[in-house]
Amino acid sequence: MDRLTAFCRDCLTPVSAGERRCAVCQSPRILRHPELGELSIAHMDCDAFYASVEKRDDPSLADKPLIIGGGKRGVVSTACYIARISGVHSAMPMFKALKLCPDAVIVPPKMDKYVAVSRQIRAMMEELTPLIEPLSLDEAFLDLSGTERLHGAPPALTMARLARRIEEEIGVTVSVGLSDCKFLAKIASDLDKPRGFSVIGRGEALDFLGPRPVGTIWGVGAALAAKLKRDGLHLIEDLRAVSPEDLLARYGSMGTRLHHLAFARDTRTVNPREKPKSISSETTFSEDIVDIDLLDAHLWRLSEKTSARAKAKGHAGRTVVLKLKTKDFKLITRSHSLGGPTQLADAIYRAGREMLDKAHEGRALRLIGIGISSLSDAAETGGEATDLFDPDAPRRAKAERAMDALRDRFGADAVEKGRGLRRE
Repeated sequence: MDRLTAFCRDCLTPVSAGERRCAVCQSPRILRHPELGELSIAHMDCDAFYASVEKRDDPSLADKPLIIGGGKRGVVSTACYIARISGVHSAMPMFKALKLCPDAVIVPPKMDKYVAVSRQIRAMMEELTPLIEPLSLDEAFLDLSGTERLHGAPPALTMARLARRIEEEIGVTVSVGLSDCKFLAKIASDLDKPRGFSVIGRGEALDFLGPRPVGTIWGVGAALAAKLKRDGLHLIEDLRAVSPEDLLARYGSMGTRLHHLAFARDTRTVNPREKPKSISSETTFSEDIVDIDLLDAHLWRLSEKTSARAKAKGHAGRTVVLKLKTKDFKLITRSHSLGGPTQLADAIYRAGREMLDKAHEGRALRLIGIGISSLSDAAETGGEATDLFDPDAPRRAKAERAMDALRDRFGADAVEKGRGLRRE
């Protein structure tokens, strides 16, 4: 059988060389690449995921700029592509986003809903390959090596089928990047969003990467990019002119990574057992808060949110981390190691409250966050570490599991503790 080099992304029909439209459905969305039938490492990223889910559930939002986030002093979780045209982007302060896009509709994030949709998409991925490495709720790597006989199609066509199925059955769109390694696949998935499908082959990798800025490399953040530029390394091709020994001396182990990726060398495998390093939730207040009781209410709600995320992913954490930011933007972090891993909101909250009492000191706070780290598999550890010196802890743990069962049956808002009812 001839190797696949082009197909229609709408009806998935193979397309002959030179055809600009599909002969079957007349679609111009033709994916064409000489290595299309040979590449098997994919990165799939949902397009403006939270916003897409909200627009799916409320059609009146379809043509409106939509920002998912909280309060005027919060930050943007994500923005739809209409809002992005105005310059709005993730992690932008909300007040700045509203200046850029004053007509935007603001919707607070609904994590339970997004987790549920993410699970639906994950189940579809698992029908294709067990080699899935999720990076977040809305993106993952897939290794489809050796699946051509099983699915009757090369990985490129299998991924296109998946993208179409997600759009038709779940109602959100995705973008796909395909290559021979994770580094290039992730870059490719961002080249043609939304509803994109891009390919970076082995034969073009060096020419493709060379003129791109060093910040294109996965793991090069703003601070490192600025340092590299100060050292005269603006483009990826500039890195190739520096010896690996010199890069190691200047930037440590990251220098070695820079050298390899500048030459498109990435030997990392798609690891389905890769775990996140931490799980956390935080909120920025519309006005600075001094009142410890009001801070306590926020801490409880955030502990529940962190707990819900941990339970959804099957993780438990041994270390609880508290994050505070004062009105003058001073960041304060505290951590506490538990007797064992937990995913219980009660245990997370109690450790966080103890740290809050010591760190607060009557300060006015603009942000509070709580999270867990040193993660492990909750199925193996139980995920219910409690204070051995607290005789009521087992009773509260049992009550929390009972509330979880009620929420699973009747919805996330079915039960709420009194301490979480107080609002700003």
